[in-house]
Amino acid sequence: MRFFITGCAGFIGSNLTDRLLRDGHEVVGYDNFSTGQQRFLEIAHHSTRFKLVHGDTLNLDSLTSAIQDADFVFHLAANADVRFGTEHPRKDLEQNIIATFNVLEAMRANDIRLIAFASTGSVYGEPQIFPTMEDAPFPVQTSLYGASKLAGEGLIQAYCEGFGFQGYIFRFVSILGERYTHGHVFDFYKSLCANPHELHVLGNGHQRKSYLHIEDCLDAMLLAVEKAHDKVNLFNLGLDEYCEVNDSIGWITQHLGLAPKVIYAGGERGWIGDNPFIYLDCAKIRAMGWQPKLTIKESVIKTVEFLQNNKWVYEERK
Repeated sequence: MRFFITGCAGFIGSNLTDRLLRDGHEVVGYDNFSTGQQRFLEIAHHSTRFKLVHGDTLNLDSLTSAIQDADFVFHLAANADVRFGTEHPRKDLEQNIIATFNVLEAMRANDIRLIAFASTGSVYGEPQIFPTMEDAPFPVQTSLYGASKLAGEGLIQAYCEGFGFQGYIFRFVSILGERYTHGHVFDFYKSLCANPHELHVLGNGHQRKSYLHIEDCLDAMLLAVEKAHDKVNLFNLGLDEYCEVNDSIGWITQHLGLAPKVIYAGGERGWIGDNPFIYLDCAKIRAMGWQPKLTIKESVIKTVEFLQNNKWVYEERK
C-alpha cells in the first residue's frame, strides 16, 4: 500500500514510517519540522519507497497535492503541548482542529477514504470510571489539547458518515521509547543532567499515569487497521497497569545511579489540564490478539537509555 503520514519526522511518525517501509510499503511523509527531526528519518531516506514532502498541515493546497496518490492516511501531526496550552490557545485550534479538517478535505478532493488518527486518553478529562472504556461517559474537558483532539475525532466521525470515509481513532496513553522528545521522562533526565543532586517535580508525585512503548503502540495500531472494518473504529491503547510519577522517578534515578533530593511543587496535579489519574481499559484491542511486550518500567528505562545515547535531541529542542 501507499501510506501518507503527517508528522512523519516526529516521535511516533518516524517510527511508523520505518515500520511501514520495513514491511514493504510505500510512504510519503509530510512534515513542517516545527518539532520533527531530520535525523529521525535517516533510515527512511535510504529507501527508494520513501518520499519526504516539506509542508504544513495548515496549507490545504500543499496537502491536497502531496496526498494525491495515497491509499491510506495516518494523521499524526499535532500540537502536543498540553502543559502550556493556556498560553497559546489558538495553537490547539489551528494545529489540531483546522489541520485535521484540512487533511480530511485533501483526502476528499483526491477520493481517499481511509484515515487513522492519533487522539489521546486526555479526551476523557477526569473520568469517574477506571479503567476507562471507550464508551465511558465524557466529563467536562480539562485541557485545550484534549478538547481539540476530541474535536478532531468528531470531524473524522462526521466525514465517515457524510462522505463514506473509514476511520481508525486511537486514544493513547503517553508513549515512550526511542526518539521520545516530549514529556516527564525527557524533562527529568534533562534536569538530572544539569543538577544530579536535586530534582524539582510538579505536583505531589502521586499522580497516577499509564504509559506504552512505541513498538507496542505501532503493533496495536497496525493490527487494528488490519482487522477492524467498521465505519468508525475507536481504540484505547495502553497497558493494564499504571504507576505513580514517584515510581518513574525511582526507576530513572536508580538506572542513573543517582539519589537526588526530590522537591515537590505540591498539589494533586502538575499543571492546568493535567489529569492526576489516567488508566485506560484496553480490552477491545486485546480481544483482537494484541499483547504488549514491555512493562511501564521497561519502557521508562529504554527511554532513558535512548536519551543517554542521543543527547543531541536536547540541543534540537532549544
